Amino acid sequence: MEALLTTLADWKPFNAIVVGDFMLDQQLYGNANRLSPDAPVPVLHVTKQENQPGGAANLCLDLHAMHGNVTAIGVVGDDQEASILTNALTEQGVRSSSIVQDPSRPTTVKRNLIGLAQGRHAQKMFRVDFESSAPIAKTIEDLLLKQLDACLADADFVCIEDYNKGVCTPALCQAIIKRAKAAGKPVYVDPAPIKDYSKYAGATAITPNRTEGELATELDQNDDGNINNAAIARDLLTRFDFDAVVLTLDKHGAILDRSDVNEAVSIPTQARAVYDVTGAGDMMLAGLAAARANGLDWVDSVKLANAAAGLEVEIFGVAPIPIEQIHHELLSLSAQANGRTRTLNEAVVMTKAAKNTGKTVVFTNGCFDVIHAGHISLLQRAAALGDVLIVAMNDDHSVRGLKGPTRPVNDQENRARVLGALECVDAVVLFNDETPIKLIESINPDILVKGGDYSVETVVGADFVLSQGGRVELLDLIDGLSSTSTIERMKQS
Repeated sequence: MEALLTTLADWKPFNAIVVGDFMLDQQLYGNANRLSPDAPVPVLHVTKQENQPGGAANLCLDLHAMHGNVTAIGVVGDDQEASILTNALTEQGVRSSSIVQDPSRPTTVKRNLIGLAQGRHAQKMFRVDFESSAPIAKTIEDLLLKQLDACLADADFVCIEDYNKGVCTPALCQAIIKRAKAAGKPVYVDPAPIKDYSKYAGATAITPNRTEGELATELDQNDDGNINNAAIARDLLTRFDFDAVVLTLDKHGAILDRSDVNEAVSIPTQARAVYDVTGAGDMMLAGLAAARANGLDWVDSVKLANAAAGLEVEIFGVAPIPIEQIHHELLSLSAQANGRTRTLNEAVVMTKAAKNTGKTVVFTNGCFDVIHAGHISLLQRAAALGDVLIVAMNDDHSVRGLKGPTRPVNDQENRARVLGALECVDAVVLFNDETPIKLIESINPDILVKGGDYSVETVVGADFVLSQGGRVELLDLIDGLSSTSTIERMKQS
């Protein structure tokens, strides 16, 4: 997890090409308070229309949210919906000029009718699809490949998003894979629910869900184990010459199998309270490809993709998940697994994640040997100054150097656990030097906090924080409260 979080802290933009079935998702909202006079059907009085890129277009937006520079290559009709779709992509930062118009087919549109009756919540009434699943003509294939050739050299990878709407023909997919391989570019595929994966053969990785994998292999899976799931992944891997297969298992995470290892590995995911799988496959592919482009190994790439898809299923409908939100999610999962004690490197990663989203990082330090109301007051007030509070705590060796051989009363593990249990504390970092200057210089907090018994001139790290544009806050202490006085009173009693 540490390598994954470190990479996320230093996340780099990338160049992506998306080829596939581009769609327009439309929502027509209105009132459905009466029946038609000429038939026993509800009438929808439309009051609002929303248009959203869907299918491969949604994958483009997912990659863009992960700081990708995305080129869209696909097919639309010669109609108003084509303009709506391409304009929406352009407005959201995706290069759509490589999308080809084919007057012989309509732009694929999924039109949802959503009605509100008697002041109740909105309810989907019906969906109308406009599409052609006929294979595109060879002339259109040639135009798409021409667009691919024009931008392949600058790409970090190619994604094929196949919804079986006629664009991803066997000839086109194989031509894309061969061209990309020749250029040294990986190809990641989200397959259609079809029986024959031969058109994807030779791709770098493929991300079928469990149902799609069963269809393509005719192998059944068991809910109580991964044996058959692993068999599905291995069968796809060996038959179609993929480097990796990521078989997604909904709430059970994913199975990762690779051509350079002997057996598959199970990679769990976080259980979600809300579960709408719409868009999860797009997000899974986006997370995997983006992670690999940033140098993550296969296991960590699937972990990131799992986290991204998990956030997506918590949303009704679809919405791109920014990489910063994915980073925060993985930091939270790490905290759940390991408590709030952090290594210095983990604290640096946490700080970068916070600053990338515009949050303010607060830093303070101390021994915190016997926690008392004065500590709680100072930490709560420190946390209120910003968004993330990092507490540097002297380890046992450091405390003995400062306080004498009889201290600390509580060892560092117990002190860190107590501090980490406080709601106002986001991370606890142990240090064994005489001062926390190395931590301050590494973390580079926005605000440095110490008690009012110090002056700015005597606060370790104050000069550095001020030089970086931060500030130093001195907070009043509560009279008569200290660990030393508390220990003395205990001895007297």
